[in-house]
Amino acid sequence: MVSLVGIMGNTILMLVLPSLVYLLCSLVARAWAWAWSTSKVSLPLPPGSMGYPYIGETFQLYSKNPNTFFALKQKKYGAIFKTHILGCPCVMLSSPEAAKFVLVTKAQLFKPTFPASKERMLGRQAIFFQQGDYHARLRRLVLRAFMPDSIRSTVADIEAIALRTLSSWDNRLITTFQEMKTYAFNVALLSIFGRDEIGHIEELKQCYYTLEKGYNSMPINLPGTLFHKAMKARKQLGEIVAKMLASRRESNSQATDLLASFMEDKEALTDSQIADNIIGVIFAARDTTASVLTWILKYLAENPAVLQAVREEQEEIMRSKLEESKDGDKCLTWADTRKMPMTSRVIQETMRVASILSFTFREAVEDVEFEGYLIPKGWKVLPMFRNIHHSPDNFPDPEKFDPSRFEKSPKPNTFMPFGNGTHSCPGNELAKLEMLVLLHHLTTRYRWSLSGTESGIQFGPFALPLNGLPVRFSRRTS
Repeated sequence: MVSLVGIMGNTILMLVLPSLVYLLCSLVARAWAWAWSTSKVSLPLPPGSMGYPYIGETFQLYSKNPNTFFALKQKKYGAIFKTHILGCPCVMLSSPEAAKFVLVTKAQLFKPTFPASKERMLGRQAIFFQQGDYHARLRRLVLRAFMPDSIRSTVADIEAIALRTLSSWDNRLITTFQEMKTYAFNVALLSIFGRDEIGHIEELKQCYYTLEKGYNSMPINLPGTLFHKAMKARKQLGEIVAKMLASRRESNSQATDLLASFMEDKEALTDSQIADNIIGVIFAARDTTASVLTWILKYLAENPAVLQAVREEQEEIMRSKLEESKDGDKCLTWADTRKMPMTSRVIQETMRVASILSFTFREAVEDVEFEGYLIPKGWKVLPMFRNIHHSPDNFPDPEKFDPSRFEKSPKPNTFMPFGNGTHSCPGNELAKLEMLVLLHHLTTRYRWSLSGTESGIQFGPFALPLNGLPVRFSRRTS
């Protein structure tokens, strides 16, 4: 009898407990939100919904096209609204003025923030996670290696990588995104380590491939899990970079690559700091550039007139080089890449329409007032680049792919493919250069056709054409 009563009691408890927990969480969440909203009578929280306890509106965001979620929220609440994503209370901002406020005007009040698991994988001393003097020093070192004066001498090496990449696609059905990732990876390694540092590159690549598989995994560090394998690979990457540092110091070679910039004695970075930042730069340089190039191929294939205009521009460069060349040297130069205005506009329009980075994460370091609303300390703040890039107030007929719109400069703070302010991407000049070089040879030497009829978008975490854009390549005849 006692056993039966116990079983009945446990059964009732199992049925009732979830409801009690849900009710308690709801009351706590409501009380918490009410406390914030009344903490400063004149400063209410932005309008919006916090969703369910803890999970908030995470499912609504990730179970559908994020554009739909953002558009519905903006239509209902305006350019600033609150929500609750991935266990964090958030304020989302979708106006150019708000983005400038967070990223430029009051940048000191909003620190960069990433999931703790990603910080562990990339390295806590990487540039993305820093503020203040240490961030400024790292940014200066990266810019020194990636500014035009430093990368102009790498055009021939990038071109060689582009030609090898394209020749491997000839008469093949490829997954564009995966192939572009390989291309961007090789360019990144060239820019970081130079041409001569090849002893450990293959080992480094294999470890990085293991690491990236765990980027979006659950942070469960148990043997057999993706996260555990990724963290093991991360440790090996640190050891490989340490070997490369020792080799560079022993040879006492002079170089202008990123590794050399980090190694300057007067900068006094530790080997651990250098490793964290090198792995971080690889992460930043690979998927984003590959995503843009993937979208460019799709948009050019769907817009034959634009493709023809790009092709004619690039063929003119080829003709002029043939006429001017006395020694048969037809290699691209830095000056050639400055003669590609149409191609550059295609890159700009692709970055606007595709908006690879839909938003960026910041965290308020203190209570902040913005347009009469309170942004509480500790809340995540998300300037939404995609909404700004797709606003008809900023870009008429925003869903249309139209490179001619960049014949004149866009309004201030309406076009931010590389972010804005002190945390904007310091490698944007290198990214644009490697895209221009590849597109020169791609459009003059090859044809491609989209495989399949799917036209959807997948998010993981970057916006990509469905299935990574399968494409059939073949070489053009003269």
